[in-house]
Amino acid sequence: MKRNSILDAAARTFCRDGFTGTSIDLIAAEAGVSRQTIYNHYRDKEMLFGAVVDEIIGRMNAVLYGILATFPEKPDNLEADLVLFATRLGKNCMCNQDGEFLRKLIQAEGERYPELFAIWRENGPARVWSAIAARLARLAHCGALDIDDPDLAARQFMALINTDLQFCGMLGEKPTEKQIEDGARNGVRTFLRAFASRGNPSTKADPAVKPNMALF
Repeated sequence: MKRNSILDAAARTFCRDGFTGTSIDLIAAEAGVSRQTIYNHYRDKEMLFGAVVDEIIGRMNAVLYGILATFPEKPDNLEADLVLFATRLGKNCMCNQDGEFLRKLIQAEGERYPELFAIWRENGPARVWSAIAARLARLAHCGALDIDDPDLAARQFMALINTDLQFCGMLGEKPTEKQIEDGARNGVRTFLRAFASRGNPSTKADPAVKPNMALF
């Protein structure tokens, strides 16, 4: 119980004050424990910070793999199914409390402490791209998509569906559910304009919808 209280308090304090502005005393006060209790669990502030990042990545990955199981394997309407998938990612991974926490920390401390985010890079984005690349490759194999490089296509897919959400984050705003849904739809339609198989009518994007140009 105390370990969970310490990690939760540390996450709140790191997010609010940054790594440099946070002290063990502040975390102890936030958690309602003594500083010695924290040192009994963690050697120093960097070790505690790493444990916080690990804990959040673990929670996010558990949610993520559940969402990946809903990726459209044999879609009747690829655009609609991909929009639903992208919306789930946005609501449950990118815009939830853990996702927002990691983004804030990376923006504030990523350049100063790159080693603290090595685990995040290896177990977060890299695994997502790889998992989505494998699923996009299967869609290409069945003729729904026209893709030469699934890894590149996966990175572009994630970039497109994240564009509007990242823009909100840069402005310090929390996206609404409608903004998440609209961002997912815009990103998927732009993606399909590039990668939809021309011979498969179920993958054609709506010609009345303009591509998402926020990346260009």
